[in-house]
Amino acid sequence: MGDLLKGKVAIVTGSGRGVGRGEALALAAEGAKVVVNDLGGETEGGGASKRPADEVVAEIKKKGGQAVANYDSVADFKAAGRIIQTALDSFGRLDILVNNAGILRDNPIWDMTEEDFDIVVAVHLKGTFNTCHHAVKVMKAQGRGRIINTASNQWRNPEGHVNYSGAKGGIVSLTWGLAWELQNTPITCNAIAPFADTRMHESSAPRREELVKAGLMRGERFDQVQDRPAPEFVAPMVVYLASDNAAKITGQIFRCGAGKVAVYSHPSEIKGIYKNFKRDGAWTQDELKDLVPGSLMAGVRPWWG
Repeated sequence: MGDLLKGKVAIVTGSGRGVGRGEALALAAEGAKVVVNDLGGETEGGGASKRPADEVVAEIKKKGGQAVANYDSVADFKAAGRIIQTALDSFGRLDILVNNAGILRDNPIWDMTEEDFDIVVAVHLKGTFNTCHHAVKVMKAQGRGRIINTASNQWRNPEGHVNYSGAKGGIVSLTWGLAWELQNTPITCNAIAPFADTRMHESSAPRREELVKAGLMRGERFDQVQDRPAPEFVAPMVVYLASDNAAKITGQIFRCGAGKVAVYSHPSEIKGIYKNFKRDGAWTQDELKDLVPGSLMAGVRPWWG
């Protein structure tokens, strides 16, 4: 085992399987004591089982590490507090929070129910808020902390489920906002947008095939999305961000998986039209009719083509 994170305590939500499992194992391999949180539900959010979390804990212990299981749901505000408290009760502190828990409800918006939308947002976006809220209080008192959220490339390149891409876009904005609030503290907040072959990725395969048939996804893009590496390739960047080596990195969104680590730019205005509103008032429809197509939108195309 390594010692990059020796003496540190980490929580990884949704770490019973997939990307979260790889992150928990990698953090433990560098000496961190890990709270393995997983409700043990299905990819669509139903059911519960202690087995996934227990198996990861057993694997960490078998390799000489220290870990405990927690089975609470991040979507519940009070339950999220219990996840944080598990770290304090078991190991006396909390240094690293990795928000990974998530579910999928794959439907186009015209077939998406209110429940489909609410539960995805509750687990991904509200769940990230919930754990961050409780963890930041502990980290501020300690004078140190690392928060690593899990976004998705679908915040900028959707694949046909607005609930998921909307929630992930919210996590990106939450990460930027939280990093800004914590900029004068020794607490960093970043996010990763992983790409890996997981249960959630496999479960959405039929939806991607529908998109290709509907002409909403190019064959080249489909092939790229289908060919993904194992989840373990995401973990190295998470370990790095959790370490002292990344003490000055905050407010960033990273794309990582396979042999790739990339950083996204922050959104910015690309062009504008202006008038002296104090003198001339608001834009008129005649002005916008002339200026928007020929000036503001000249050369601007939808992101998909």
